[in-house]
Amino acid sequence: MFQPLGLFAEVPCPQGRDCRLIACMFKHAECASATVSRSPNVASVLGDSSGHVSKKQKIDNVTSAQIQPSDSLSKQSSSILPMKVAISNSGSKVPSENTGSNATKLPSASREVSPPPSTRSKPSPTRHDLPSTTPSRGSTPTRLPPRKVRKESLNPRMLTKAPANHAVRSAILDKLHGAMTKLNAKLAESKDEENRCFVLNRDELVTMALDEEEKVARENYSVYSNIIKLRIVKLAKLELKDWVNEVKAHLNTRYYKIKPTSSSESVSSPTSIDTGLSVKEEIAVAALLVTPLAGLEEHGYVTKTPTEAAIETARQGVVGSKGWEKCERCGGRFQVFPGRREDGALTSGGQCTYHPSRPFHHPRKRTDNVTGSSETYFPCCSETVGASSGCTKANTHVFKVSEAKRLASVLQFKTTPTKPEKGKLDPVCFDCEMGYTTLGLELIRLTAVSWPEGRELLDVLVKPIGEILDLNSRFSGVFPEHFASAVPYDSSMSSSAPAVDQKGKPRSMQIVQSPAAARELLLDLLQPETPLIAHAIDNDLNACRIIHPTVIDTVLLYPNPAGGLPLRVGLKALARRFLERDIQTGGDQGHDSKEDSIATGDLVRVKVRESWKRLKVKGWKFENDELVPPAGSDAQSVHKLAMSLNPGAGNKRKSFGSS
Repeated sequence: MFQPLGLFAEVPCPQGRDCRLIACMFKHAECASATVSRSPNVASVLGDSSGHVSKKQKIDNVTSAQIQPSDSLSKQSSSILPMKVAISNSGSKVPSENTGSNATKLPSASREVSPPPSTRSKPSPTRHDLPSTTPSRGSTPTRLPPRKVRKESLNPRMLTKAPANHAVRSAILDKLHGAMTKLNAKLAESKDEENRCFVLNRDELVTMALDEEEKVARENYSVYSNIIKLRIVKLAKLELKDWVNEVKAHLNTRYYKIKPTSSSESVSSPTSIDTGLSVKEEIAVAALLVTPLAGLEEHGYVTKTPTEAAIETARQGVVGSKGWEKCERCGGRFQVFPGRREDGALTSGGQCTYHPSRPFHHPRKRTDNVTGSSETYFPCCSETVGASSGCTKANTHVFKVSEAKRLASVLQFKTTPTKPEKGKLDPVCFDCEMGYTTLGLELIRLTAVSWPEGRELLDVLVKPIGEILDLNSRFSGVFPEHFASAVPYDSSMSSSAPAVDQKGKPRSMQIVQSPAAARELLLDLLQPETPLIAHAIDNDLNACRIIHPTVIDTVLLYPNPAGGLPLRVGLKALARRFLERDIQTGGDQGHDSKEDSIATGDLVRVKVRESWKRLKVKGWKFENDELVPPAGSDAQSVHKLAMSLNPGAGNKRKSFGSS
């Protein structure tokens, strides 16, 4: 914009060779020493006619011995250095950038200039997600597109709402960076030439640590400290192959904008659970973790079928309200028109403006009476409560029905029937996804897996009774295209069929025509004494309209530290803490009910492992796969022990960290 006066032309640049400015006002020694004793062809390509190399065109860290001879350079009229394309895990390629005069500006992480053919023994390693191959004779080796590595200091990035003060975040960031540095050094010292190209330089390591710390700070504000500390511990135990996968994911996401296609393609594989017991022995121990639901009706657990009189009262109430409901999202009043109004509308009130996340309340501190309490805010947009009506818009308002009698007015509850011909059945772990309709929150997907193996037993879409207002895809993971491509349910189709067809496309899901039909499929897998496992099982049972007497609810197995119900710990937080597993990472793609079912079952297996350790100390043993108490134990002592193993049994509540 302005011509420099040259006042600092003789002052050495403080950044030295690390300077990234195109036209720096300071002196650079390499510019002065680059008066090339090269051929005129080299001077015309790399600099001006006088032989000096301009700042804009120079290549950092390139010695004169590494520059190709002038005869080879003269053959390259449009570019000096060929470059590769990035290959993602799925094999897709990122287009290479145009190679011209600007192609000579490579970041430090990608700066590689091939030495003369006489001095190189093998091609230099290049960054791939797939093994590199040796180029054929006469072909030009390609390279990755240059990455613009931003030079940053190891200092926490500024956030609108920070989860901790600067000193705490700095200390945690230092430890996180240190753990990554050790893994990077191990990879550099390894003899694996194929993965040597994934060794990061100093700036890339800093960026990777900053990216991860910032992501946790934004997405997991309330449990920031716990999650980041567990991550540091996990890095200390990480194998080099897993570290390479994490580096691949970081490079693709950060520099090449290649995102994982689904949550199933997680960077690290979930930790396996070894209880030391057989399948039948695990089932025997799990019987002690069954929680009676009597007394929990006030928290949403339905234990008795609503009477016809109560159902009729609910119907009359709906008729008298003339369809007016309270929006579950924004809290506003609107009217619902089941079967559609004359003009085709399903609801009134227009668009719904809301915050998709619940407000976060800071824990009280002893200094609040002096400094004042922290403001409550929404994690979705970091806005304080009351600052705006919302950050997200939806086409319609929606509502949820919680009363058992009103739920029964749409579809009556059913108690699990006895099936003598099927005998004893193994535990089942299940999860439901719900969407909003003109009748409230209805079942739209049902998934069931065996326990403890995690084998798929059932996974179907469900056509709701009311007209669909919102599939709640952000959480349910069900989109209109799933319903559009669904095929009618066929019991002969194997539940273990591959997720893709012969052409590699996702296989269409099966669909049943009503929630009652989906309920019958689930009841076929159960006896009244079969343990049914789920997280917040009251929501799933109410969606299916099932009353089951034998349940294991991980909400009750891992009560909230603040004192149990009605407060609950989310499945995602439990899986990360006790399974070292990241679930529900699909973002706007929603949750995977099969993934949630398996995670819930594994949380029960963790409790089984802990319970067996305590039982073994007290003298319990197995006989013919049956759990036998020590001699002299009476029913009261056995019941007391079961109460201590299951924090959710009875009125006693413990924190989810206790066993």
